[in-house]
Amino acid sequence: MTIQKFAAKKPLIFWSTRNYRNLSDEAIVEGVLEYGDFDDIKKVISILGRNKTAEIFNNKIKSDRHNFDPKVENYFKLYFNNEPRDTDR
Repeated sequence: MTIQKFAAKKPLIFWSTRNYRNLSDEAIVEGVLEYGDFDDIKKVISILGRNKTAEIFNNKIKSDRHNFDPKVENYFKLYFNNEPRDTDR
């Protein structure tokens, strides 16, 4: 599944368009991180990968224009900038 096909299944997140094929990866990641639920976020990460999703997020927060609520921005700064932990101890 492409990220654009995923976005097409989420009209409540991307209510301002029906042209899902032309949504950029950046716009989809921003919309899902800001308005999606945990399953939506997991799906985006499974499609793009953690590193690409984190790269998009980090580039967006460095730009002058993004729509992240300060609490959402802080959460994902912590989430993406921590290495996954080994939980099999």
